[in-house]
Amino acid sequence: MPMEERTRAYLRGRFRDYYRRSPPAVPPEASAREWGYIPWTEGPDTTMVRHRSTHDLGDVGEFLIRERPRHVYFSAGYYEDPSARSMAEKGWRGSDLIFDLDADHLPSVDPREDSYAEMLATCKGALCKLLDLLETDFGFEDMQIAFSGGRGYHVHVRDDRVQALDREQRREIVDYVRGNDVTLEALVRERAVGGRGRKTPTTRRTLPTDGGWGRRVVSHVQDFAEELLAMEEETALERLQAIDGVGEKNARAILTVVESNTEAVRAGNVDVHPAFLPVVRALIEETVRDDASPIDEPVTTDTHRLIRLPGSLHGGSGLRVVTLEPDEIQEFDPLVDAIPDTFRGHEIAVEVEAERTVELDGESLSVGAGNTTVPEYAGIFLMARGWAEKAREG
Repeated sequence: MPMEERTRAYLRGRFRDYYRRSPPAVPPEASAREWGYIPWTEGPDTTMVRHRSTHDLGDVGEFLIRERPRHVYFSAGYYEDPSARSMAEKGWRGSDLIFDLDADHLPSVDPREDSYAEMLATCKGALCKLLDLLETDFGFEDMQIAFSGGRGYHVHVRDDRVQALDREQRREIVDYVRGNDVTLEALVRERAVGGRGRKTPTTRRTLPTDGGWGRRVVSHVQDFAEELLAMEEETALERLQAIDGVGEKNARAILTVVESNTEAVRAGNVDVHPAFLPVVRALIEETVRDDASPIDEPVTTDTHRLIRLPGSLHGGSGLRVVTLEPDEIQEFDPLVDAIPDTFRGHEIAVEVEAERTVELDGESLSVGAGNTTVPEYAGIFLMARGWAEKAREG
């Protein structure tokens, strides 16, 4: 159902109050970026107003107070003329590299079963994996991390090395971060050994230990070997036989190799014994499952993408888009810390269409159908989600 005018008017007014108290900071080179926003329009559809520049908007803080939009965005791209109507006319100069993690798109999340808080907790885990890949494997340092105000997190990489990357080059980064095509054959390095005197040189295959997915897999192999060595023999054999392709005979051979040739195993030598290969393949799958981050590919590959403005309000929740330092992520609770102070300390009456449970400010609030009074931030959340209307006065 379309949102009623009294509800839109209330939300517009309270969004304005927020922006008066908390004007967001603009991104670097704001005047070279395209800007867009979605107003609180009548009807079920949301229409994006885009192809705007700071020249069109004026001061961004004053614009937000004046227009109090439902959502506000800026482009990853930098342009000669950001307000031009076509991308060809804009004169693209380069783009930030944007990563988007959306909780209800994660493979380990079931939106029908998982609560909002549980989904966001899972998404935070995916964010930590993403940051480890970006920092450790790519060496990126100039990054901005933000809770989206809705279902996940954004990472803006502004490293000079990424600005000129085209779509295909960005897709290669996506494939790497998602762990696509990480296989034994893709990872192994071959080198000739032996060959002195009458000996024929042979080829030894090893996993790289100097970085990237190879190093990650070797770390898993090392941990697995240590686990086996710490187990009783029968337990270790059962553990090995749980791996596809490993029977009792091969399990004993693998355990013997791990015990007698531990250093070769720890060094990533996959040819230490033929029976060891199924173990390595299983550990590669485990590594990707544990270390990859399921980012949204279209967001990262799109050099013209519009992304939500940090510090603004999310029109589907009434929560803030919160920027985070890496050392703040673990303690950050989006359903507490993203509630605007402007919306605290008050109660409002709303008309709820059906019974709902709202998880905000460390509490689970059950709201029955009909007229009810709730904390303002909960009422704004319900109205922004389309689950309630502002109660009629009188």
